[in-house]
Amino acid sequence: MKRALQAGTLAVAVCFSMGASDAGARYDHLNHQLMCSCGCGQVLGECNHVGCPDSPVQLAELRTAINAGMTDKQILDSFAAKYGATVLAAPTMQGFNLVAWIAPFAVFGAALLGTILLVRHWSLGKKEAEQTASTPEMDEIHERIRRETGSDGGY
Repeated sequence: MKRALQAGTLAVAVCFSMGASDAGARYDHLNHQLMCSCGCGQVLGECNHVGCPDSPVQLAELRTAINAGMTDKQILDSFAAKYGATVLAAPTMQGFNLVAWIAPFAVFGAALLGTILLVRHWSLGKKEAEQTASTPEMDEIHERIRRETGSDGGY
């Protein structure tokens, strides 16, 4: 029974690893990491406009690179060198491009912190105003203003 379970586990692992190294799966994975250079704004694997002059050429280059045994990084680097960094569907996580990953979270965090501090400042200011409005000195000032102007001052 134990041997049968081990053999079954090994068979499942082999099946999954075969799919992971399959050139077709790798091709699908990589063509979704690249943008079509025709200007349609679609991922290379999904470019579907009729008569696209660029996607068939780029897809053929991708197949050739995979069949030549290039690594994923080498393929992405060669496409970026040939077509520019805009061919990558996502910016790289190094150098200045790292800002594209960090900036949105940093701006959100700063805005959240600023909002929290502003609301806290408003609530503390309101409490201080309530406390100072009820002191005897302020009551005396309000009474003097009311006497001198002849109005209640909206109180």
